[in-house]
Amino acid sequence: MPVRLRIQRFNPETDSAPQWREYTVEVEPTDRVLDALHAVKWHCDGSLAFRRSCAHGVCGSDAMMINGKNRLACKLLIKDVKQPIVVEPMRGFAVVKDLIVDQTKFFEKYRAVKPYLIAAEPPPKTERLQSPKQQERFEDTTKCILCGACTTSCPSFWANGEYVGPAAIVQAHRFLFDSRDQGAAERLPVLNEANGVWRCRTIFNCTDACPRGINVTKAIVEVQNLLVARAKDPRGSDAAQ
Repeated sequence: MPVRLRIQRFNPETDSAPQWREYTVEVEPTDRVLDALHAVKWHCDGSLAFRRSCAHGVCGSDAMMINGKNRLACKLLIKDVKQPIVVEPMRGFAVVKDLIVDQTKFFEKYRAVKPYLIAAEPPPKTERLQSPKQQERFEDTTKCILCGACTTSCPSFWANGEYVGPAAIVQAHRFLFDSRDQGAAERLPVLNEANGVWRCRTIFNCTDACPRGINVTKAIVEVQNLLVARAKDPRGSDAAQ
């Protein structure tokens, strides 16, 4: 079937402003938007630039705005999208070229929350054990693939690019509520700063945008509640205990 795409093109090295270009390609209704973008690049305009890797919704590299919403191009079926399919880069990031954005600051915020297990005692001879119930406490936030769809759908991030953002908070949540982790005292000060979790306005854009179905807003509120609890009892044990 013929499919029309309207794609925002911009090369900051040569263009003064973004431009819209339209393409028509032949794809199947059960193909993904990513397949249509490939058809444009391979058969219409080889200069089109976008990121993609696994093409199975795992790597998160092909996150972009499709018909006004942040989505993964590799997961969205052609038959489920109204034409013309309007494709833009994610908002709030500087454009490198076309649909490729600069995520340098995004990953700086990710690293700032120390997204790894912190434990004082030496590693055991076997794995660090926990019960299924303990694992369920943070299971939802383990699904994050760092695509950036949640952060760049957030009006608070659009207004202030220094906001740590939903994705970093989700990564912090994953360890704050892990019974094996002892790093709350190191992560919470980062999240309690002026550009931390308190900038969230619970608009739920992030939850809607997440291609993995994570309840991002719930995770943010749980981190806020943890900060309040620690403020009331600074001597309290780690979050998951």
